Amino acid sequence: QNTKANLRSFMDHFSCKSTNKMARRTHVVAGLGLRPCCFFCVMEEEDPCVRKAWLELALRDLHMTRDDTELALTLSFIWRYAMADPENPELPSLGIFECMTKLLMKGLEDVDWVRTGQNVYVPYYAAHIIGSYTMKKPEFAVKAVESGVIAPLLQLMRGTMSWVEKRVVVRALGHLASYERTFDAVADYEEEVVRLAMEIATTCVHVVYEEFVSVQGRERVRYHSELLTRGLGGLEMEDQKAEEWASQLQCWSLHLLNCFAYKQRSISLICNKTFLKKLSQMWGGLVNHTSPAGIGLIRILCYGKQGRGQVAESRELILSLCNLSRSSDDWQYMGIDCLMLLLKDQEARYKVLETSLFYLLDLVEIKALNDRPNLGDRITRVILMHYNTKKGCIYTHKTQTALKELWKTKVERRRREMSDNQEKVAETSVVVNLIKQQANQFLRVGDIEGAIKCYNEAIGLCPLKLRRKRMVLYSDRGECYLLLGEVDAAISDCTRALCLSEPVNSHGKSLWTRSRAYDIKGLSRESLMDCIMFVHVRSSRGKIPYYAAQMISRQMEATWLFEEARASRLRRMMIKEKNHLTGLSTIDRRTREEEGRNDDPKEET
Repeated sequence: QNTKANLRSFMDHFSCKSTNKMARRTHVVAGLGLRPCCFFCVMEEEDPCVRKAWLELALRDLHMTRDDTELALTLSFIWRYAMADPENPELPSLGIFECMTKLLMKGLEDVDWVRTGQNVYVPYYAAHIIGSYTMKKPEFAVKAVESGVIAPLLQLMRGTMSWVEKRVVVRALGHLASYERTFDAVADYEEEVVRLAMEIATTCVHVVYEEFVSVQGRERVRYHSELLTRGLGGLEMEDQKAEEWASQLQCWSLHLLNCFAYKQRSISLICNKTFLKKLSQMWGGLVNHTSPAGIGLIRILCYGKQGRGQVAESRELILSLCNLSRSSDDWQYMGIDCLMLLLKDQEARYKVLETSLFYLLDLVEIKALNDRPNLGDRITRVILMHYNTKKGCIYTHKTQTALKELWKTKVERRRREMSDNQEKVAETSVVVNLIKQQANQFLRVGDIEGAIKCYNEAIGLCPLKLRRKRMVLYSDRGECYLLLGEVDAAISDCTRALCLSEPVNSHGKSLWTRSRAYDIKGLSRESLMDCIMFVHVRSSRGKIPYYAAQMISRQMEATWLFEEARASRLRRMMIKEKNHLTGLSTIDRRTREEEGRNDDPKEET
C-alpha cells in the first residue's frame, strides 16, 4: 500500500497536469483525439480502451523521447510500477519488453546519446524493469526473450558500462535462466555467461571498492551516488548502500551460476580450483542475509557426481563447510547437507572423512534443524557407514578410535539405557549432581583440571535422555577448556551443548563461550553469528551486555564486505611507497657518487 501511495505521489508531482503544460504537450492521434505526451498523464486515463491505446503508443515511441529528464523520470516510474505489482500483465502485454530492448540497444550503439544529461540512467532502469517483470511470471519471461532482451543484456554484462548496470543485468538474466521455458535462450551463450558470472562473483567486491567506496566523495561518479541513495543521505549512506549492492551483485551472479549447475551444465567450468577456494568465502553477510550466496552453489554442486568429486578435492572448501556446520549461521543446515552428500559418495567419502569426522561428531545429538527431523541420527548413520566391515580398515587409527567411540555411545549405550526405569535414571541423576557440585568446588579454588575430570565422569554417567543436564555439563566443561586455552575442545563442547538445547543453538552461555573461542581462532564470521544469537537469546531479559556489543562491533569490522579489498589496496600503496623511497635513495646515492668523483683531484687532472 505504501508503494502504491508513493507511485501516486510520483505521478501527481511529475504529470503535465501538475505543471499546467497539458495544452502545449498534446497531439492528435487518429480515432482518439488528443493524446498527452506525458506518460504520467497516460497512466491516469480512466477509460480502459483509451488508456490501452495511449500506453501502447507511448511505449512504442518512448525511445524517441528527446527530453532526457522526462525519459529518466518515466523509466524510474515504470520500474517502481513494476516492483509494486510485478504480476500485472498490462505493460508486458503492450510492449514494455520491446521498448526496453530498443532503449538498451540505443544506449549501447550511441555513446554520445547515453552520455547526454539524464540518459545515463536509461540502461540501468531498462535492465531493472526487465528483471522486475520477469521475477515471478514465466509468461513474462517468454515475452522478454521473444523481444530480444538477451543480446543487449549480455553486452552490458561484458562490462560496456559499469558495475551498477551489471548488478541489474545479472538479476534479469538470473530470472530468465531460472525458468524451464527460457533457460535454453540463455544457454545459447552458456560458456560466456558462466565465465562472466564467475568473474563478476569473484571480482565485484574489489571493483566496487576501488571504483566507488575508496574514492573521495566529490570524485565519485555522480549518477552512481544518486542511484544508491536516491538523493538522500551522505557518504556514510552511500557506503552502506554500496556494500549492499556489491553483495547483491555477487549473490545474483552466483544465482545465475546455480541455474546452470542445477541442470548439471558447465560443472567442469564452475569447479575451477581457484574459484571453489574463493567460493567458500562468499556469503551474503548481514546486509544480504536472505541469500545463501556461496554455500547455495556448493550444495547444488554436491548433488552431482562430478561436482562432489571436485568439491572433495578442495581442502579449504571442506574446512569452510565444517566450520559452517558448527556455527549458528542461518545456513548451518546447508553446510551439514553438503558434508553428508559427500560422505554418502563412496569416492568422495575417503577424501573428506578424516577432516569432517571430528566436526560432525559434535552434531550427532541434534534432534531437528529447520525442517530436518532426527538430523543427529541421520548424521550418525552416514558416519558409521561400512563400520565393522573391511572397508573401514583403510581409516587412520585416530579415525577408527573415534568411530568406535561413536558406536559405543550412540548405538550400544542407547540400547542399554532403553531398559532403564525411571527410578534408576533418577538415582543416576542424583550422582551426576553430586559430581557436578564437586567440579564447582574445584573451580572455586582454581583447579580447572580437577573440574574437567569431574565433568568427564559426570558426562559419562549422565543418561542420554537427560538432555538438559547433559547440555549444562558440556557447556561448563567447554568454559573450563577455554580457560586453559584449549580452544578446539571448547568449541567442540559448546557445540554439543547447543545441539542439546531446545531449540537448537539457544543456550546463551554456550553461545558466548563459543563466540570467544572462535574469536581466538580468528574465525570472525562464526564468532559474529554466535554473538548475535547470544544477544538475541539475552534480549528477552533486558539490555544487551556491553561486552557482547563490543564483540559484535569488532567482528563486524573484521567481516566487513570490503575488508579484504581495503587491505589489498593498503598493501599495494605500501609497496608503491616502498618502491618510491627505494628509487629516491638509489638516485640520491648515485648523485653523491657522481659528486664525489667530481671532487676527486685525480679526476680533475
